[in-house]
Amino acid sequence: MISSVRGTVLSASGTSVVVEVGGVGLRVGVTPQLALTATPGTTLQLFTTLIVREDDLSLFGFAELEELEVFDLLRSVTGVGPKSAQGVLATLTPSQVAHAVADDDDAPFRRVSGIGPKTAKLIVLSLAGKLDVRAAAPTVTAASSTSADVLTALVGLGWSEKEAQAAIDSVVADRGPDVAVAVPLLLRAALGHLGPQKSLGARA
Repeated sequence: MISSVRGTVLSASGTSVVVEVGGVGLRVGVTPQLALTATPGTTLQLFTTLIVREDDLSLFGFAELEELEVFDLLRSVTGVGPKSAQGVLATLTPSQVAHAVADDDDAPFRRVSGIGPKTAKLIVLSLAGKLDVRAAAPTVTAASSTSADVLTALVGLGWSEKEAQAAIDSVVADRGPDVAVAVPLLLRAALGHLGPQKSLGARA
């Protein structure tokens, strides 16, 4: 089992990155937000899980261990495969997943591409009592460099600069400007504010 990888980013696109580890390039499935922030030539560390199928070996990775843990829980739900689980974490933070399950609210899952109403309800039922809702929701930063990177990413996904900046400002206003976090968290929060359905359409 490959539990983590750390190496130089060779390339990143769509929902995967190639990380060179010991002279070998490993292709790792990641969320679109993480792929957008993985700059070739930089060092990247990911918490990973290797999924073995009869005709395929797929490695999926996440910047935070908590994301990997939720990913594995989601995959335990009937009808939720690796790509669907990854889609959930591209739209919702682990904290948001936990709170949706605790509130018996399947609406956030129904907004994820590839998750139908029955599967969304099954996620809520299957994960009840398995997630920690005490974890604080991620906060975001108003640091100019972080906001600028996220603005560039959102414009690249198809939104106008005005729409993107409004989303960033709204997220910062809601969650506070003083706590610095990684770019992927601010990007994910802004995408959630803009709406997952529209973001998927913009990437198409």
